[in-house]
Amino acid sequence: MAPGTGAPGPAPLLIACALGIERLALRGDRSDAAGPVTVLRTGMGPLAAERAVAQALGDEAAAGRTAVIATGFCAGLVPGMHPGDLVVAGETRDPTGRIECVGTERLAKELARAAPERTIHTGPLVGSDHVVRGAERAALHSAGAIAVDMESAATLRAATRVGPRPVAAVRVIVDAPEHELVRIGTLRGGISAFRVLRTVLPAFYEWHRSLLLPRR
Repeated sequence: MAPGTGAPGPAPLLIACALGIERLALRGDRSDAAGPVTVLRTGMGPLAAERAVAQALGDEAAAGRTAVIATGFCAGLVPGMHPGDLVVAGETRDPTGRIECVGTERLAKELARAAPERTIHTGPLVGSDHVVRGAERAALHSAGAIAVDMESAATLRAATRVGPRPVAAVRVIVDAPEHELVRIGTLRGGISAFRVLRTVLPAFYEWHRSLLLPRR
């Protein structure tokens, strides 16, 4: 839910990622942001993500107003996906349940503007505590998920547990059914995904700004 118009100051934005290379890609200009922005490196895996996000929000006076985006790299589950494609989660899923994302259409629109040459996929993003391959990848896709990573579901669960807030997840595919990490071309796919991740901040800022507009 968007912050109330009587809230003091602009609402903060927390961008959570797991890896140092992801955080490096997200080191961009903050001048166009609608409010304070923090890029949090959580560490790998759902437990690390949950702990880091809960601590970050618990330490903030405005924790109940902070919008949260989980981002970084992911594995695509749909045949035909390519490294560098973008995934906008309509919801995140893991064994504990589902978290609905806010402003998915707006995010997809802004990402298309920021990275017009990239394909954007929208749908369920599933969380795992390990790298998913082969038959397990196919099973997750059969269950309706379009991509998988280890931190997004845990990040959004921890964020909403601290207090109600707008949450979203945007991931860049680095690993896809026909482009698995164990194959030749891994380096090229990783570089492509890194370059795409560097382009997403303007879209995140516009999504965040849209949350601050008064409802009509």
